[in-house]
Amino acid sequence: MASFKYTARDAAGNRVEDKITAADEAAATATLKRQGLTVLSIGAEKGSFLSFLNSAKEPAPRITSADLVIFTRQFATMVSAGLPIMECLDILAEQADDPGFKATLYKVCNDVRSGTDLSSALGRHPRVFSDIYINMIKAGEASGQLDTILVRLAEYMEAAESLKRKIKSAMTYPVISLCMIFGITAFLLVFIIPKFKKIFDDLGVDLPLPTRVVLGISKILTDFWYALLLGAGALYAGFTFFKRTPRGKYLLDVAFLRMPVFGDLFQKVAISRFARTFSTLLRSGVAILGALDIVASTAGNAVLQEAVEASREAVRQGEPLAKPLSNAPIFPPMVVRMIQVGERSGALETLLEKISEFYDEQVDATVESLTSLIEPLMIGVMGFIVGGIVLSVFLPIFKMQQALSKRK
Repeated sequence: MASFKYTARDAAGNRVEDKITAADEAAATATLKRQGLTVLSIGAEKGSFLSFLNSAKEPAPRITSADLVIFTRQFATMVSAGLPIMECLDILAEQADDPGFKATLYKVCNDVRSGTDLSSALGRHPRVFSDIYINMIKAGEASGQLDTILVRLAEYMEAAESLKRKIKSAMTYPVISLCMIFGITAFLLVFIIPKFKKIFDDLGVDLPLPTRVVLGISKILTDFWYALLLGAGALYAGFTFFKRTPRGKYLLDVAFLRMPVFGDLFQKVAISRFARTFSTLLRSGVAILGALDIVASTAGNAVLQEAVEASREAVRQGEPLAKPLSNAPIFPPMVVRMIQVGERSGALETLLEKISEFYDEQVDATVESLTSLIEPLMIGVMGFIVGGIVLSVFLPIFKMQQALSKRK
């Protein structure tokens, strides 16, 4: 007997995460189905002997979101063309480049061949297929429109990947610029400034305050570099641990949303992702409570997740969705009003799609403005730091020249 960790939904749509002991994974899944649970994902518990054997004999799948987008688009194209699902999965497994992903697809093929639903077979590999992916496949199977749902899922993933690329492009320039600034500054302080210190000591000049500050920083970097590295490592470890805690993640997301330059961009990205995911799930036939649960788990922002979870509980109690969202500062009044109109008119998914399209355009405009703003800002920061160091070096020379001219 082995222990398996599973994620499922009960008859009321509630998410259940627990452990079960069974002879194998198939037996565990059958037991859960008899209990009235819909299995989303199941696998050998980490740390167990079975889990160790499975991980030892099979490579872990290494697939990026872009690779998964291509897989989904190809899957959707073949299913729309009328190919049987088993044949589609066999073809996709054969052409998979990553050995781990190939093994995962062959497992899915075997599960489907043995009578398991496609969504349940995919749900056994949560590291590859997310909750939204599995639930949309399940909705497609239930409605008999798997080909349509796969196309919609591929379009959703392509739009999400495009949004991710925009954010990366907005962050790449400032990150590279900051690395260059810190690198140039460290080079000057470690290799150039100490040579001037020897000259100043030989001259016996009374150094001004800026020069003393720069020389002090240079001495710390050259004499105590090991302590600085240890301190930086400790800070990084502490920060990593802090951001993994629920409270730390929430506080960091609040700080990101309040940043003077990037906060507005982060808010627009979060709202666009929320609207697109919610709209895609509703269009695919997922119930609103299940959709809100998935949206909360895939929000990517703890502040937005908290607001969506509160909205889910309010909807469960019979309240309209727009009411709890209006109490969350992350949602602008326009978004709340459009959701309210969508609920009244019965076209909530359509208005959510319009919200997503609007904020996608806003993200594009914000990224362009940030790119044009960051370039002169970084040049100014670099000029200030490098210019300050150079000025601190020349101040004693100017002071010495003034002293010599007074003696004449």
